Amino acid sequence: MFTPIHHYHCPACNSDKVEYALTAKDHTVSKDNFDIWHCNQCSIRFTQDVPGIDQIGPYYQSANYISHSNTKKGFINQLYHLVRNYTLGSKARLINKHSGKSTGRLLDIGAGVGAFAATMKLKGWHTTALEPDASARAEAKKEYGIDLLMPDILYSFEPHSFDVITLWHVLEHVHDLQGYWKIFNHILPVGGKLLIAVPNYTSGDAEHYGSIWAAYDVPRHLYHFSPASMAHLAGMHGFTVVATQPMWFDSFYVSMLSEQYQHGATRYLSAFWQGLKSNLAAISNPNKCSSVIYILQKN
Repeated sequence: MFTPIHHYHCPACNSDKVEYALTAKDHTVSKDNFDIWHCNQCSIRFTQDVPGIDQIGPYYQSANYISHSNTKKGFINQLYHLVRNYTLGSKARLINKHSGKSTGRLLDIGAGVGAFAATMKLKGWHTTALEPDASARAEAKKEYGIDLLMPDILYSFEPHSFDVITLWHVLEHVHDLQGYWKIFNHILPVGGKLLIAVPNYTSGDAEHYGSIWAAYDVPRHLYHFSPASMAHLAGMHGFTVVATQPMWFDSFYVSMLSEQYQHGATRYLSAFWQGLKSNLAAISNPNKCSSVIYILQKN
């Protein structure tokens, strides 16, 4: 058992205009149910009664948790690796475009097994990468020969230490949400870029699957972002959203997992159709995509 964290105010904007939204199941590890609440002020959602940072570790202990294990077991995970090999290059190009630099000082928070950090090192960026999970750090050393640091070092960086900070599907896992945003502001110079990729609960696939939507991923996902909530949170901490970028592949990946959770087996045709519908709705508005990359600039 653990001591749950219960929020009476919104963890993002501190409003007391919060209410129950839905209940989601942890399909990956515990099979336990967790309530998700909604903030009527900033529109963020958050998982209620989650384990604290010192107690949540067991909920990540699964051979199927790909960002830590790097597993290629099963079709969905094989597909994940194929897509990742493509997206690593697109992320690097996105950083070069929005930072205006071909090299610089980059901090990658929540590096997983280190694939992105290794890519940026090869492209000449001075890359520092942080990862709390010991097995993921070991995999990064084995696979890429890079040393990932514990996230605690984040609190000791000097002002203006980095040109770019990246969090690829990480911010939704961070217990110290406000503290991290203060650090982002502290260690970036004015004009420095912050790239945050998170699932979008206002997407078409999220609407279709409801509480079964795999990207709720309770209790590992502590927060569930909308574009409006990200812009609100950024503004509170001295950042402006200057661009958004859709993550087109995520709708298919999340739909496949959602189908698996819903039916006990992946219905690939149905998953493809739901992912495609979600993406078609997002063509004219990237903020409707299953996952969104927010490019933020320090004011």
